[in-house]
Amino acid sequence: MSPNKFTIAWVINVCACLGVLEDGRLVHEQLIQSGCESDVFVDSSLVDVYAKCQSMEDAWRVFNKIPA
Repeated sequence: MSPNKFTIAWVINVCACLGVLEDGRLVHEQLIQSGCESDVFVDSSLVDVYAKCQSMEDAWRVFNKIPA
């Protein structure tokens, strides 16, 4: 059973709340490999984890990829 976009966003939000940047990056890398990266819920969670973990360059990169 694969996680859905809400589960993935929740996991990323937990990483943001705990301030665990490396775990957030691992989830992001797995998303890229699976091709599930372009979802507004997941993308906004990624921006949040990167911003809260002081990785503004990564947050900006994800933000710029979100479709308008």
